[in-house]
Amino acid sequence: MKSEYDFSTAAPSAGRPVKRKTRITIYLDDEVLQQFRSLSEQSGKGYQTLINAALRMRLPQARPETALAE
Repeated sequence: MKSEYDFSTAAPSAGRPVKRKTRITIYLDDEVLQQFRSLSEQSGKGYQTLINAALRMRLPQARPETALAE
C-alpha cells in the first residue's frame, strides 16, 4: 500500500444522490401480497415496484404513464 496517493486527476464526486425513497414497515393481507408476487413473476418487475405503482395510481395527481416510470 502506498503511503501517499495523488487524487489531483480524479473525477469530482457528485456527492450523495438525492433520497427518493423511504424504507417503511407495512402489513399487507397475504392474498394481496401473493397477487403482487404473482404479477411480479409475470411482468419481470419487482413486487415492491408494482405495489408502489398501484399506490401512485390512487393518488389524485397521478398519471398512468408515470406510475411505473421509477
